[in-house]
Amino acid sequence: MEILKTKKQNNSKVDEKDIKVPHTLVIIAAIIMIVSIATYLIPGGAYETVVNEAGKNVVVDGTFKYTESQPQNLFKVLKAPIQGIVDGAEIIAFLFIVGGAFNLIAETKAINFGIIRIVNLFKGKEILLLPIIIFLFSLGGATFGMSEEAVPFISILAPLTLALGYDSIVAVAITYLACILGFSSAMLNPFTVGIAQSIAGIQVYSGIELRTVIWFITTLVGTAFIMAYAMKIKKNPKKSLVYESDQIKRKNLQNFEDKKGDFTLSHKIILLAFAIAIGVIVWGVLEKGFWIPEIAAVFLAVGVISGILGKLSPDEMANAFIEGAKEMIGPAIMIGFARGIIVIAENANIIDTILYNLSNAIGSLPSLLAAYVMYPIQMFINFFINSGSGQAALTMPILAPLGDLVGISRQLTVLIYQLGDGFSNAMFPTSGVLIACLGIAGVPYGKWLKWIIPLQIILFALSIGFITIASLIGWA
Repeated sequence: MEILKTKKQNNSKVDEKDIKVPHTLVIIAAIIMIVSIATYLIPGGAYETVVNEAGKNVVVDGTFKYTESQPQNLFKVLKAPIQGIVDGAEIIAFLFIVGGAFNLIAETKAINFGIIRIVNLFKGKEILLLPIIIFLFSLGGATFGMSEEAVPFISILAPLTLALGYDSIVAVAITYLACILGFSSAMLNPFTVGIAQSIAGIQVYSGIELRTVIWFITTLVGTAFIMAYAMKIKKNPKKSLVYESDQIKRKNLQNFEDKKGDFTLSHKIILLAFAIAIGVIVWGVLEKGFWIPEIAAVFLAVGVISGILGKLSPDEMANAFIEGAKEMIGPAIMIGFARGIIVIAENANIIDTILYNLSNAIGSLPSLLAAYVMYPIQMFINFFINSGSGQAALTMPILAPLGDLVGISRQLTVLIYQLGDGFSNAMFPTSGVLIACLGIAGVPYGKWLKWIIPLQIILFALSIGFITIASLIGWA
């Protein structure tokens, strides 16, 4: 997309000037070093696993055994990012396909015209658009576990937020972060609530009333935080953490407005095709179990159709697709290196050891204090295992019966798990989807971290409040 084409050079320019915020790759490399050192200090260990009724491997509580330590030497550490790229091949391939497809659509200028129409429609009342978008994405996260699906929306909403007078951080916030707000406080998310409740042995989707209240409050608080920042940037764009890089994008948009031609019938049909594609994706996810390959295929199809409708030659379409895919190289590398952290911890067999010792520490605490401690423990585990279903399979068989021993209901244990699993996905660099969204929007991870830490503190306090209320009312 024309407005986003400069993000690669923008990031390097800003990172070089702002030495206070290390490059994303530097941050990830530092974490890799820390984890690799930890493999020499933490002994190996493992739980036995069984396949449950849903066909998922779950650990068996009480089966932990220490195993031979597997310290990761320098050569193994250097191999880890390569393995991380292999393990993350699906999301990386998704980025390349979606990046190429969106650039194809962008070459037709239909998106630019659509953005200008929306800006003119909401002129003077731009702020009203944000809560609508946030609640829609949050609802998607709360009902069908929308998270990865937010990635393609960044390419559309990043230039739109700039045109409305906000910045690229707002674009990530109203899409991916909004999904995470819903994902974390979900009432119906099948990948977290559904699986965790099933493993914990309680009725699936029970407790929906309190979870709905928690979702609404969480989304409301998140919306207020995002809108407060957005209004500050609207009033004074120089207060944006990504002001310099966004300035070039704004200039590109202004240049397009100055020399724009007619909004033709083909532009309208392309936008209609894109809207239909979004509808197909939502239907496919809800009804047909669409996942990353299917979603990518839909975007590839609409990209090709757009190129044909936009009267691009085959060579122009091929070049546009390659250029769009090229812009995803940076995020793809970040994802591979971030997954390298997990590879190192898994190869050293230290994740189960950490979980075992943390669960032993919880067992000696009073019930409410144990509930408080379980929450940051889930966040810590989420750093290494940011798959919601994967984390449920690892932790719920251990923490659910442990909760019984200290007086924590299994319903509350599930709530602690989903809060700990979710919110930190918007902060940890091991989340491939987060890195992908930031890469597409052109937001350096360090600057995003600086922006989101205050909200994470608020969400942490809010979660403690939810846990306290649920415990005091005996929620079961």
